[in-house]
Amino acid sequence: MSQATIFSVNAVARLRDQREEEGIKPIQARGWRAPRCRACRVIESHCLCAWRPQVETRSGVCLIMTNKEVFKPSNTGWLIADVVRDNHAFIWSRTEVDPQLLALLADPQWQPYLVFPGEYVEPARVTNSVATDIGKRPLFILLDATWTEARKIFRKSPYFDRLPILSLLPEKLSRYRLRRSTRSEHLCTAEVAALCLDLAGDTDAASALDAYFDVFSQHYLDAKHQLDMNVSTPAHAELLPFVQGTPPQSPIL
Repeated sequence: MSQATIFSVNAVARLRDQREEEGIKPIQARGWRAPRCRACRVIESHCLCAWRPQVETRSGVCLIMTNKEVFKPSNTGWLIADVVRDNHAFIWSRTEVDPQLLALLADPQWQPYLVFPGEYVEPARVTNSVATDIGKRPLFILLDATWTEARKIFRKSPYFDRLPILSLLPEKLSRYRLRRSTRSEHLCTAEVAALCLDLAGDTDAASALDAYFDVFSQHYLDAKHQLDMNVSTPAHAELLPFVQGTPPQSPIL
């Protein structure tokens, strides 16, 4: 069975392809010359594709991204779109809004939640829980950008003003090691999404995404440091129950 018949479309990958068709070039960060898998963005010797999980989710996700973020191989929004079947992604613009985004927010099957720290919002809009018994499916709006960019998107997107704000209360510090952050309590987008899924009762998807994120981080960093691919880790063992087929058990040479 082909990957296309097993997995849903990754909206972040589709958005990247659209930007490239428009003539926008990827950023040339350190290591950009290394051949990367087109599907998972990891250096080919440490390809992640065989470890993509397959789980059912009631929730949906919508990623609001910047022009640069969609091209970054270290982006973790891509992982969310790999795991959550109903995934959407849009490039943010201060002056224009994609009509498809507005249609998604107005779709009666969804209850959108804008995920953002509650201390920056009027208390009446803030919730720390997800309603699962209202006849609508939760749709998590995630601002997939740097913290500075996310605050700008939040302030300058009036179409989000009517949405409830889901403020998370994480009990553990971020495990994200692919980029530097000045504050360890700032979670990366995949970690945020896993917390959202757990709140919504999509516990299998939350567990799969957490493990997938850890496996991605290891493959990415091992490739970066020219280490052999190691699939005998606790993260790989946690992810394995959610993987279809038999992943490779040794490095791809």
